[in-house]
Amino acid sequence: MEAKKLLPLISFFLILLVRKTNAQSLGDPVVSITFGSGSSTHSGALPADSGSTSYTYSSANFPSDGSYTIENTTAGAGNVWWSATDHTGNTGGYMMVVNASVSKTDYFYKRAITGLCSNTTYQFSAWVVNLLRSNDISPPNITFAIEKTDGTIIQSFNTGTIARTSNNYQWVQESFNFTLPAGVGDVVIKMINNSAGGAPANDLAIDDIVFRPYGPVIEASFSTSSSANTASACSDVPQTYTLNTTIPSGYTVLWQYKNGSGAWTDLTGANSTSSSYQITSPSVAGTYYYRAVTAQAGNINSALCRSASNVLTLTVGAPPQSTATANTPVCAGTTLTLSASTGVSYQWTGPNGFTSAIQSPTIDNVTAAAAGTYTVTVKSSSGCEVTATVPVVVNAQPVAAVDAVEPICEGSSVTLNASGGSTYSWLPATGLSDASIANPVASPTDNTLYTVTVSNGTCTSTATVQVDVIKKPMANAGPNRYITQGQSTTLNGSTKGTNVSYYWTPTDNLSSSLELTPTAAPMEDITYTLHVVSNSGCGDEATDQVFVRVYKKVVIPNTFTPNGDGVNDTWAIEALNTYPTSTTQVFNRYGGLLFKSTGYPEAWDGRSNGQGIPSGTYYYVIDLKNGNVMSGWVMVVY
Repeated sequence: MEAKKLLPLISFFLILLVRKTNAQSLGDPVVSITFGSGSSTHSGALPADSGSTSYTYSSANFPSDGSYTIENTTAGAGNVWWSATDHTGNTGGYMMVVNASVSKTDYFYKRAITGLCSNTTYQFSAWVVNLLRSNDISPPNITFAIEKTDGTIIQSFNTGTIARTSNNYQWVQESFNFTLPAGVGDVVIKMINNSAGGAPANDLAIDDIVFRPYGPVIEASFSTSSSANTASACSDVPQTYTLNTTIPSGYTVLWQYKNGSGAWTDLTGANSTSSSYQITSPSVAGTYYYRAVTAQAGNINSALCRSASNVLTLTVGAPPQSTATANTPVCAGTTLTLSASTGVSYQWTGPNGFTSAIQSPTIDNVTAAAAGTYTVTVKSSSGCEVTATVPVVVNAQPVAAVDAVEPICEGSSVTLNASGGSTYSWLPATGLSDASIANPVASPTDNTLYTVTVSNGTCTSTATVQVDVIKKPMANAGPNRYITQGQSTTLNGSTKGTNVSYYWTPTDNLSSSLELTPTAAPMEDITYTLHVVSNSGCGDEATDQVFVRVYKKVVIPNTFTPNGDGVNDTWAIEALNTYPTSTTQVFNRYGGLLFKSTGYPEAWDGRSNGQGIPSGTYYYVIDLKNGNVMSGWVMVVY
């Protein structure tokens, strides 16, 4: 084979080798086309500053043959295409979707780039996806061409067949490198379909087109070791670092830095052939990045001609904004609590040999020896430190005392006497003449435990005194009682008061006059009096009375003879007339009422409605209205 025919093939394999091994360094993108993003499905036709195309714009989700669209999803294409989205996964990110022409293989994308450096190597890359999800009679096959402005091809690269995937769509990055000839700084990027379109055939999407310098490998580090890619410092303690790299023959190095997500900025005096550069860590906390960019001599000042090294990261931490606090002044015998804020480690020192490595240490039962200045060194997560101090005052503890008092009678008062401090506060305040003095007058109504808090201005202590109240005697003889002659009842007496004695008068017919609940069995109505006396001499004797009503015993005869002979002519019921509210009723055997009386003022003479009743047996019900109801029979005999 002729040598001139071998050159394109050799060039292709060299490009492929570089593309696969990525053995050199890339610079910042000269062109980066993402097609933007938005909330609507389509963004409109390809903007002029993003390139041009020989295809016709369509706003449909599924453009026809020979058409293209800019959209963020192909979900509207039904089952013909995969539901593809932007390559980077950006929300709403757009991509260029191309439906190849049936016969036309002209370019579907073209972009001019100016201001490049001749004799400089660049890399072109783009992400491509085969959209077809079923049959694909003519898969995408693209030629990427780099041309001079007059159309002369500088370098081209063919992707080969971009095969259809069976499970889901898959973005593929295609890239190649080329070197501009001497005197050439303006080029045209062109993408050409090598496969015809049709149904279904050669339907693709393209995204993230990038064009950037591609130079020799240079490794940067914070020392002579290439592995030292990170360093740290504190904003309040400047550190000096030496940035190192290798410089390829014939190239110049320029050092750059940026803060966070800012833009890369050239370092002053960093444009030289020296392989090292010295920096001082910034005094403002943040993350700083450094790198070396390289280009052939004379091109170093053009961002379109430089490739870059790996990025070095310098993390500058701020000292923690920590303060030391304490519950000062603190009283002797209590707990001293120290505290520091904002840190990951702590180291305390203080009086009397105190040390601690926790954030909030405590000293229990503190003494005067703990007074003085405490110092804490706080370290942040970035390793930066700050020192804070807090003075601590320990005050003496007052000793509260209060005199004991004797019990008082109900309604009386007693003076309380406390000592040990300059101010006093009593609880409860109920019954006190003044709860804020040392010697208030106490007039409680019940037994009360008083607590006094004594203060010397900063510290307090407490003492207590019990005031017992001797209650005056009170008597309660209980409710009145009602019995029938011959019965007995229990008196329900009760007392109130402290240390009292009691007795009943009179003692007649009582089981005991010294019991609160004696049994009483009087034969006549009687009033009993309960006497209660204080054995402590508090209050006068208390009395209360209970009345016992004794009803007479009712004797009911079962026969009388109302024949007018003057003997046993009436139903004479003994003592029934002593029950003035009682009711007496007599019924015949059929339940007919024959006689009714209230109180029984006159004995029944055997008549009903003025007529004498026949001899016979009759039935009675007598309700004494005291809870006793008697019933039975009485015989009337003539």
